[in-house]
Amino acid sequence: MRQPVVRLVWLGRVPYAEVLALQESWLKKLQTGPGPELRSEVEGGALLLGEPAGPVYTAGLRGGLTPEEAARLRSIGAEVHGTGRGGLATFHGPGQLLCHPVLDLRSFGLRLRTHVAALEACAVRLCELQGLPTARARPPPFTGVWLGDRKICAIGVRCGRHITSHGLALNCCTDLKWFEHIVPCGLVGTGVTSLSKELQRYITVNEVMPVFLEAFKETYKCILTSEDSLS
Repeated sequence: MRQPVVRLVWLGRVPYAEVLALQESWLKKLQTGPGPELRSEVEGGALLLGEPAGPVYTAGLRGGLTPEEAARLRSIGAEVHGTGRGGLATFHGPGQLLCHPVLDLRSFGLRLRTHVAALEACAVRLCELQGLPTARARPPPFTGVWLGDRKICAIGVRCGRHITSHGLALNCCTDLKWFEHIVPCGLVGTGVTSLSKELQRYITVNEVMPVFLEAFKETYKCILTSEDSLS
């Protein structure tokens, strides 16, 4: 079986709204194009990667933010967006690896649950290679990757007509104080952490990018194509 081809799109530091717009563009392309059985090559979709340019709070399909809470968050200088992903409220900001795979799961032989598990596996593998062997995925409602009771990677996805969107956000050198203004993912009594905090040194998104890409290729058994040297 031929490996699916995934287009790597590295956005750098980018406003969150631009990530959503590009994601919507890729969604339309995959949803309106021919199915994988009719394509000349096994086109899997796109891997959108970036780092949020500013502080953003997002709410999922189950909500997570009242109008009053959204207004309060905007008053401290953050953007607030509603999204179609699963889960409740979370934070995105500088120092965070944002990964939105827009994939046709039929090309990978995956279902939604196994796609979520694959994203978790990518983040766990990255943590292991950075020197954090205790990183673990946990079952719902604790979806994501954890070090003890501290979440280092949030995961929330959407899937319609076999096409995925949204994905994961992994804290590299994120200012964790922004999480104090919400109950992340609605999980009371749990904490958040970052690679920099756990390893006691400053770790950027750019530093972990090659490791994450290798983990993604191994986990999804795909070929990444891009003009960018990171591919």
